[in-house]
Amino acid sequence: MKDLQSVFKQREKKRLLAGGIALWGLFVLIYIFGMLSPVTSGQGRSVNVTIPRSASSSNIGRILHEEGLVHSAWFFNFYTRLKGVDGRLKAGPYTFSTAQSLPEIVNELVKGPDEGRVFTIPEGFNLKQIAELLEREGLVTRRDFLAAAAGDTFDYPFLHGLPAGPNRLEGYLFPDTYRVGSNTSAHEVIDLMLSRFDRKLKEMDYYRKVKAAGLTLHQAVIIASMVEREARVDRERPLIAGVIFNRLKRDMPLQIDATVQYALGSQRAKLYYKDLEVDSPYNTYLIRGLPPGPIACPGEASLLAAVQPAKTSYLYYVARPDGTHAFASTLDEHNANKRKYIR
Repeated sequence: MKDLQSVFKQREKKRLLAGGIALWGLFVLIYIFGMLSPVTSGQGRSVNVTIPRSASSSNIGRILHEEGLVHSAWFFNFYTRLKGVDGRLKAGPYTFSTAQSLPEIVNELVKGPDEGRVFTIPEGFNLKQIAELLEREGLVTRRDFLAAAAGDTFDYPFLHGLPAGPNRLEGYLFPDTYRVGSNTSAHEVIDLMLSRFDRKLKEMDYYRKVKAAGLTLHQAVIIASMVEREARVDRERPLIAGVIFNRLKRDMPLQIDATVQYALGSQRAKLYYKDLEVDSPYNTYLIRGLPPGPIACPGEASLLAAVQPAKTSYLYYVARPDGTHAFASTLDEHNANKRKYIR
C-alpha cells in the first residue's frame, strides 16, 4: 500500500513539475511576444532618431528605449545578438514609428538609413501654407496633407477637446526643420510635427506657465499665433502679447490685421476698409475676445511671449517701415504714430 502511495506521490510531483514548466514556458512566450510587439497599436507616432557612429547594440537599445520605440533596451541587445546582427547596425538618421515591431526596427537598422529629404516650416505659416510648401518640395500632396490634418487621429494630450474641422491642428504643428524618409506619408509628416510640438511644451515647462498666466493651452496658442503673425523682431513679441492682454481686460476688440487676413484666406500686404467688414469669427475688428482658434503655427519665442507678456499700459501699436512697431497707451498717441509712419 505504501509503495502504491509512493508511486502516486511521484506521479503527482511529475505532473506539478510538468505543469510548472509549461506555465513558465507560457510566461516566457508571452514575454517574448510582448517584447517583439510595437510599443503602441494603431498608427503610432513618428520619431526622428540619429544613431551615433560606433554605437554598440546596447547603446542603440538605450536610445530607442528612451525615445519610446522599444519596450526594453536589454531585450533589444539580446535580440540583436541572438540574430547575429548586433555588429551590423548602421549609424545615421532614421524616422521610426512607435507602431513598428522590434524586428522591423532592427531590419531597418541593418539596412541602413534612408537619407530621405529635409524640409523647413517657417514660423508663422498656417496649415494651407504648410501644405503648399510640402507639395512644392515633392513630399506629399496638398490634398493628402489637408485631408490628414482634418480627419486623421493623433494621440496627443493637447489635442483632446479641440473642435473638429479642417483647421483643428492649426497652431499645433511646430515650425522647424525636419528630416523624413523618401516614402513618408502625410500622416507621418503631421505626426512628426505634432511630436516636436509635444516635446517643446515639455522642454519649456509650458503647461505650468500657461496655468500661471491664467490661460488654457488653446488660448495660449491662439495668442501666440497672433503674436507670431504680427511681430517681426523677438524683443517686441512680449510687448504685442501685452497689448493683447490689456485689450482683453478692457473688453476692447483686438483689431489685429493678421486675423482678418486669416478670415480672408490670403496674406495681403494691405487691408482696405471693406476687408475689415468680412463676416467671420476670426475678424477681431468685429468680434470681442479671442478668435476661435490659432491663425498660424507659432515658434518658441511667440509661445513664451503669450504666457509671459510685458506689463505695460500699451493698447495700440503701428508698424514702422523697418518692421518694428511704435506702441501707444492712448488713441491720440496712436493716431500721431499712424500719421508719422503710415504713408
